[in-house]
Amino acid sequence: MKPRIEVVAIDCLMVRLFDVIAEDNMPWMLAATRRLREGFGAALVDLVPSYTTLMVHYDLLALSPAQARELISLALNGLQPEPKGSGQCHVLPVWYDLTVGPELTVLAQRSGLSVEEVIRRHSQHEYQVFALGFAPGFAFMGLVDEVLATPRLNTPRKRIAAGSVGIAERQTAAYPVVSPGGWNLIGRTPAKLFDRARDGYSLMQPGDTVRFEPVDHAEFIHLDGDDTPLEAQA
Repeated sequence: MKPRIEVVAIDCLMVRLFDVIAEDNMPWMLAATRRLREGFGAALVDLVPSYTTLMVHYDLLALSPAQARELISLALNGLQPEPKGSGQCHVLPVWYDLTVGPELTVLAQRSGLSVEEVIRRHSQHEYQVFALGFAPGFAFMGLVDEVLATPRLNTPRKRIAAGSVGIAERQTAAYPVVSPGGWNLIGRTPAKLFDRARDGYSLMQPGDTVRFEPVDHAEFIHLDGDDTPLEAQA
């Protein structure tokens, strides 16, 4: 690992730790996040982790660009990865059904698998939360089984129900709020992914892991899931 520092703005630097997305990156990303927060202290405005980078937004009145670079170098000196399993593990119940996950058949056709096998493969893996973005509480997770990797829709939908679970390339996610979106939808979770009353708002944070657990319609409704078909919500 050879970190590089790139200029984003006059008060913002990008720390690039890796060039390739991989699950093994996360322990290093978490360690770097912790060290940078400690190193910048009150001079840190925001720190945004992603798959391979950390964006450091600092207070220009407290630090010069040269001082910010020096703090980053000191923080990353002798960096060691965080222990695996340091994040929280979330189990999200999912109702996999064509009425709320119309791309189940698309994924089955593309992969040559049955719909049941698509569901099994998606739900058997424990996914790493790499980053939050796009919408409040939207967690980018991966990596999806290569056979399930599917490009985003050519034309995004104008309205997707909260809780919708989808796949885009080798990423998977669940929409926390009603929003537009172009991911391939395969199911829906009743879990409340974004809550203003929750500390940090988002159910998930980078470094957490997620496992999707298939449930039937009755259990989905029992958990207060919204089974309104996708077409009826457009």
